[in-house]
This record gives sequence, C-alpha cells and structure tokens, in this order.
Amino acid sequence: MAKYANPPQPPPLFTGTKDSIVADSKSLCDRTRSLLDSLVANVKPAENPAAATFESVVRPQTEDENESSLSARILGFYQYVSGDSALRDASTEAEKIMDEFSIECSMREDVFRLVDAVYNNSGLVTSFEKDKNRLIDAALAKAAGLDDVESARLLEKERKSYIRNGLGLPEGAQRDRFKEIKKRLSQIQIAFQKNLNEENNGLWFAKEDLDGVPQDVLDTLEKGTGDNEGKIRLSFKYPDLFPTLKFAKNPETRRKVFIENENKCNENAPLFREALLLRDEAARLLGYPDHASFRIEEKMAKTPKTVLDFLEDLKARLAAGGVKEIDHLLALKKKDHESRNLPFDGNYYLWDHRFYDRMMIEQEYSIDENAIAEYFPLKSTVAGMLRIFEELFGLVFVELTPEDRKRISSTGKAEDIAWHDDVIIFSVWDDSSEGGGFVGYLYLDLHPRPGKYGHAANFSLSPGFLKADGTRRYPATALVCNFSKPTAKKPSLLKHDEVVTLFHELGHGIHDLSGRTRFARYHGTSTVRDFVEAPSQMLENWCWTPSQLKSLSNHYESGNPIPDDLIEKLIATKHVNDGLFNLRQLHFGLFDMTVHTPKTHEELEKMDVSKLYNDLRVQISQIKGPEAQGEPSTWGNGQATFGHLIGGYDAGYYGYLSSQVYSADMFYSVFKSNPMDPTQGRRYRHTVLEKGGSQDEMLTLEQFLGRKPSSEAFYKELGLSS
Repeated sequence: MAKYANPPQPPPLFTGTKDSIVADSKSLCDRTRSLLDSLVANVKPAENPAAATFESVVRPQTEDENESSLSARILGFYQYVSGDSALRDASTEAEKIMDEFSIECSMREDVFRLVDAVYNNSGLVTSFEKDKNRLIDAALAKAAGLDDVESARLLEKERKSYIRNGLGLPEGAQRDRFKEIKKRLSQIQIAFQKNLNEENNGLWFAKEDLDGVPQDVLDTLEKGTGDNEGKIRLSFKYPDLFPTLKFAKNPETRRKVFIENENKCNENAPLFREALLLRDEAARLLGYPDHASFRIEEKMAKTPKTVLDFLEDLKARLAAGGVKEIDHLLALKKKDHESRNLPFDGNYYLWDHRFYDRMMIEQEYSIDENAIAEYFPLKSTVAGMLRIFEELFGLVFVELTPEDRKRISSTGKAEDIAWHDDVIIFSVWDDSSEGGGFVGYLYLDLHPRPGKYGHAANFSLSPGFLKADGTRRYPATALVCNFSKPTAKKPSLLKHDEVVTLFHELGHGIHDLSGRTRFARYHGTSTVRDFVEAPSQMLENWCWTPSQLKSLSNHYESGNPIPDDLIEKLIATKHVNDGLFNLRQLHFGLFDMTVHTPKTHEELEKMDVSKLYNDLRVQISQIKGPEAQGEPSTWGNGQATFGHLIGGYDAGYYGYLSSQVYSADMFYSVFKSNPMDPTQGRRYRHTVLEKGGSQDEMLTLEQFLGRKPSSEAFYKELGLSS
C-alpha cells in the first residue's frame, strides 16, 4: 500500500471557528467583487467589441469560481454536521452572506453586458437563431469558436442566468422587487433547513406502549426521570421513528407518533407558504405563467405539461394496483385486530402502513427484517460496497488510519481533516488498469447526533476542476447518514432498505469522485435535477442481485454470508406493495407541481397548503388519514418537514420518478445480464459519471445507450407494461 501513502493533494481542513467561518465568507465575496470590478473597468466592448472574449471575460470568472468553491462549500457544510451549535450558527450566517452576495452578482448589469458581448461575438447566436432547441455538441462548440462543449454550455447558461435573475426586467421598481424576493427566498431556505436540523422534539412513552419495538432500539432511547420516571423518550430521528412505525403493536402509539412527526416542525409552515408566494410572484415578474414553467425550462423535461402528463399517466397506471394492495393489507389488519381483541373500524390508516407492510412480508414471505439485518453490519457492508465499485469502475479505496491522517494533513494534525470523531475517511485512487492516479477523498459520517442533518445525503465538499496551469484539482465528497449506533451487545446493523439507501448515497459519492470536468460548476453530481438521481437509482439494482447481496453480507456473529433461500425470499419482496410506494412518491411530486402551477397569484393566496397536502395524499395514495376519524384536513403540516421542496427540488421532485425511467433503461440495456461486467462499468464511468453536467444530459444518455432513452424498462420493472 506504500504507493497510496502520499496523495498528491492534502484533504480539506475543518478547522473553522465561529469567527473565521463568517470572516472567510466575507473575504471570498470581497475577492470576487474586486475581480468583477476590475473586469468591468478594463474590458470595454462599447469601445472595442473584439475585446470581449471568453478568455478576457469568462475565464477569469470561472477560475475565481473554481477556487472559491473549495472553501465556500465547506463553510456552508458545518451547519449540517458540526457538534458545536456556535459553529452551526456561524455556518448558517456564512451561507446567508454568500447567498446574498451571489444574488448581488447575478444582478450586476455591468457584468451581464460583458458576458452578453462575449455571447454575441461567439457563433452561438446564429446557431440558436436557426434552432433554439439545438443541443450544444462538439460540432456546435467548434463552429462557435469555443474550446469545447463545456465552455460553450457555460457561456450559453451564464448569459441566460442573468436574464433569469431579473436583468431582462426594466431598471427600477420591478427589478428591485425581484432582487428583494431572491434575498428573502435565500433567508427562508436557510431558516427552514436550520429548523429541521435543530428539531429535537419527542414523545415520552411507557414501556408497554412500545411493545413490539426491537430491544436494541429501546436500549438507545433516553430514560426518563422525575415526572417521566419509568418512561422512555422517542425522538423523530429515523433510527427511532421508523422501527416504531414498523413494529409498535399498539395502533394508538403509531397514530400518535405519525401525527406528531408530521407536526414536529410547524414553525416551517408559514415559511413554506411565504416561499410559494414569492416564487410565484418572481416567475410572473419574469413573464412566466408560474414558478414550475420557470424552473422546468432548464431541466430535461423542459415544460410543466411534460411533467404533469408523465405523473398523471403513472397515477392512472398505479391506481388499481394500489387499491388491490390496500385491500390485501386491510384483510391482514382485520385478522390481526381480531386475534388481539382490538377494535376494527374497517379503515387502513397512514400509521398502519409500515406496520402491516412489514407484517405481510414477514408472514407471507417468511422474512424477518431484523434477522436479515444481522447479515449486514454497517462496517463490513460498507467495505463490500466499496469492493463492488473497485471491481466495476476500476477504483481503489484506502481507509486512512490516525497515522495516515496525521501524515497527510497540511497542519500535521490528524483531527484537523475531519469535522467529528465519527468520520471515516478514504483516499480514492484509480487501479492500475485505469492508470493508478489519485481520484479524491471520500468521507462517511454515518450515525445521528444532536444538531446533525437528519436524513441521508451526499455533500460535495470540494469539486474537481482543471486549474489555470492545466493540472487537475481532485474532489472531496461526504456521505452524511443516520444509521443506528452500535450498542455494547451489537454493531450497527442495516435493514435491507437501509442497505439500498446507503448504496444509493454512495452512488452519488462515486458520481462526485468520478467527475472530470473543466469547471467546478459542472463537476460530478452538478447535473440537472431530473437526471441527478438516475446514476444512484441504477446502482440500487445491485442490492437486488443475488450475487451482490451475498458479497455484501457477513453475519455479525458467525461471519457467514446470507443463505440463498433468504436471498430468494428477499428478492421476491422487491415489488411487494410497490404500487403504494410509488403512489407515495407521486403524492410528493403532484403536490410539488400543484403548489407551483396555480392559474393565478390570487388562487395561490387562497390556497390552504396543509389541507392540500393532506387531501392530495389521501386521494393519491388512497390510504386514510385522521380525516376518516373526524379530524379536519388541516391536522398535520407534512410540507413543513419536507426539506426537498425548499432545498432545490421545487418543481423538481418529479425527478425522483422520471429519472427512474433513465436508470431502468441503463440497467436493463447494459448491466442486467452481467452487473459486474468491468468493461461496461468503466464505459459507464467514463461516458456518464465523468461528464457531470458538462454537456446536455440527454446527449450523455444517448452516447451511453446508443439511442434515445425509452420508458419501456421502467414500466416493465413496475409490472405496468401495457
């Protein structure tokens, strides 16, 4: 391993203090501001039109953006992971400063005039006049006099972004209002996410109320004192919440937990509503009929109609299957209630679903998810996943020991290159068949703690790009998850759905590490939102492939792999209640589209967002809520817990479903017959993952598939082919 001992680039440092984080964000903004001022002062297209070139105007900005991204992302990252609330607050403040500065830059008319002059001097104008929907490919870039597809794409998108940021509006009241809206939306996003991260509500239960919940979950819960003596506290963090909804035998416990979880962050409800109104106002100022039209124009779908047609078609195809699944589960519930002498009112409720879905799989497929989890201890499962990526993509992962960390840290201190003691770090390399070079750093932060981001996500910490001297800057990327902590008796064990989640998020990490773009803004996962999930969704198929499941498994006591009969049973459950799962995704997607496509602004002002969220869920999923027990439709504020729609997936949540069309097509066409084919794995790495957002994603797909994508595999996988 000596050849991997000294990476050519040290890992990033996490030595920020509450003062330095804010100061560094300000100095980044100052540096960029002075560069822009200098460009405006020195490049005068009005006097000499030929002076405005990609090299004189755009290149200095991309080099500044590349360098800034190395620290900017980390300054904003502390708020999600730091154990120190003062650092989290400083990081939130830094992000606010950088966001407001970004809005200021995006509305600088003097810089826009320079970029517009470069665009008009290039050959892009004439090409788009002939065909406004033309994809930028190598031939077009060359004809436009630009170095490559990525440079041409950057110039076209950069010019358009100024117009989308309000510079097409007349100076004065309208433009000022637009800028004001942008600033407020940025503040809302930061506050909304902070409320979710810092949320620390919970419920006290007597032990008997949690009958059925696995003992290893109960062992990790806070024990009560004083008024709560003899009780245990259940938080709404995933390792507490999901096992309770799946295993608690008392329906009243599940009902209480479900409803309280939907109301755990009600301070976000007015923020959500305000964001909807501001987005709609901003879109109308720019001449769009609604926010969805503004957002989707830049994505693969291009129009809200394409999205709504896809979602409505899927809803129609899934509806009958959903009813059938509910009937089956309701019969199971009736039998269970009769056997335990519980009252039965003939309804199947939202808080019933995880419980009876799990019971059905246990009883009808003889599967005990806790028994399966024993074969997937977190540590060995991660190692198994990394081996798959090594074999498939030609990578090598080297875990850094404390000595390694100390040796390669630029400060000489091991603790300076991680933000918490829990963090595992790997240096990542190409294997010899790929040239043996350095690839980047991968961080895993896998367990919950107070103040930490509550879901599972991949964060790009510092992107890769080509430096001004032509050498490559290597990326660093982090997986932030919330799997149960090990106990004195057992290591952290992953349920199969958690194995899928981990592999999915690692897929984003590998996408990030594989990026080979010129510019930081297109690196790795920086693609359009309705494509970004496709590479990770495709990799989920490996978690349903017998040979791969075996290679990932390793019983925490015996070390044995998972037996074939158990694998067979597990794979048989892949599509159990799939209709209801996809109807749940459709609820999120259609809610997102409904709130972002009002016919008029007045219609949106009158909209009761919580009522809509809950009514749509019952209508689409066909599972009853508290309304069936006489509660008003405003019983919960699920949208206030839904970070996606404030954090970048607005008018974009459909992407989770639409990108499955691409992921299924890629898997079935290329990998289904041999998921571990290293030739195809490397072709996928270099054709799809490496490109990031540096070219139109449809072009990337067509280059990999050798044709336009098709939805046939997606509908076939769901058993919905007509």
